[in-house]
Amino acid sequence: MKQHFFITGTDTGVGKTLVSTALLTLFNQQGYATIGLKPVAAGCEMTPEGLRNDDALQLQNAASVELDYDLVNPVALAQPIAPHLAAGFKMLSAERIAAFCRGAMLHDANIYIIEGAGGWRVPLNRRETMADIPKLLEIPVILVVGMKLGCLNHALLTAESIRRDGLQLAGWVAVETEPSMLVLNENIRSLQERIPAPFLGHIPYMAAPSAEAAAACLSIECLEVV
Repeated sequence: MKQHFFITGTDTGVGKTLVSTALLTLFNQQGYATIGLKPVAAGCEMTPEGLRNDDALQLQNAASVELDYDLVNPVALAQPIAPHLAAGFKMLSAERIAAFCRGAMLHDANIYIIEGAGGWRVPLNRRETMADIPKLLEIPVILVVGMKLGCLNHALLTAESIRRDGLQLAGWVAVETEPSMLVLNENIRSLQERIPAPFLGHIPYMAAPSAEAAAACLSIECLEVV
């Protein structure tokens, strides 16, 4: 049994890594072998081992199958800016990044969680965006919605784009990115009524986020493993 999910968000900093590691934790608890990938990461620190990204390290640690860092995060960019800008003169190619993912997915596992960078339409180069990676891989998408003012428009536009790109929207997650949001529950209900995909759960604001605490807020019963 195998299943692959691409994790995207309504924006950067909305909790994609928290959701990704929470999903890995839940699947681990159910006895599945899991792999977490962050194929493109902008905002990496230089270490004795080379450039390292905190989000990618969290995915690496949350997965049950051990992979070398270079397989988890093959494109590591130093500056915390849009990937096509952080790459400078190096051209990022969706096909090349998808090939990196396929190579990592040759390692035996049941669940593969692939986290994007930024939002759905973040550019990779002059003609390709982050959306082209899951399109090439032909895998379902999970949308992370950062619950803040403006999230309704961002979430609905992103969900619409995913479906127009011909991909399955397997589910969505609401993540509180701020300590308090006016009419939070009403906003979540508005999205539940309008996003044609399962609602996987609501992760409240956490001063010290953890995958285990976030996992307790989610349900993955509707995510098929085939």
